[in-house]
Amino acid sequence: MNSKLFAKKIADLVFNKKGYDVKIIDLQNIASFADFFVICSADSDTQVKAIADEIDKSLRDEGIKCWHKEGYTALTWILLDYVDVVVHVFKKESREFYNIEKLWADAPSIEVFDPALVKAEEKKVKVVAKKTTTKTKSPQKTTVKKATAKTTKKKTTKE
Repeated sequence: MNSKLFAKKIADLVFNKKGYDVKIIDLQNIASFADFFVICSADSDTQVKAIADEIDKSLRDEGIKCWHKEGYTALTWILLDYVDVVVHVFKKESREFYNIEKLWADAPSIEVFDPALVKAEEKKVKVVAKKTTTKTKSPQKTTVKKATAKTTKKKTTKE
């Protein structure tokens, strides 16, 4: 598996524990110590640890071991180093403070969206589209019926 696919795999694992604001930063043409950063946010210390543990356990189950780990004491920023891909799991406030994206702004980045949320949004769009088409047809039929009823009354009155 190449490093880009590996980074995407890690990004997908983040969503298993409700991580958000996931970005993959491509460092291949900028730095020599890693090819990609995967950066994500969490709302609490517990969630930061849960996301890091999920990534570590899932990859370890596939035989991929983390080369280095940091941040398990403070739980505001955990770093998992897989050599080609370095994962940064931030508590929201720490991510805003350290602002890694700005530090590596020269590198291209990809925003990754939760597949479950994307599917939910697609369903909403389809439902809204169906409701919109149904609503536009209904008032026209109703208007036609009302007009027919008024016309009938007028004819009856004149006779």
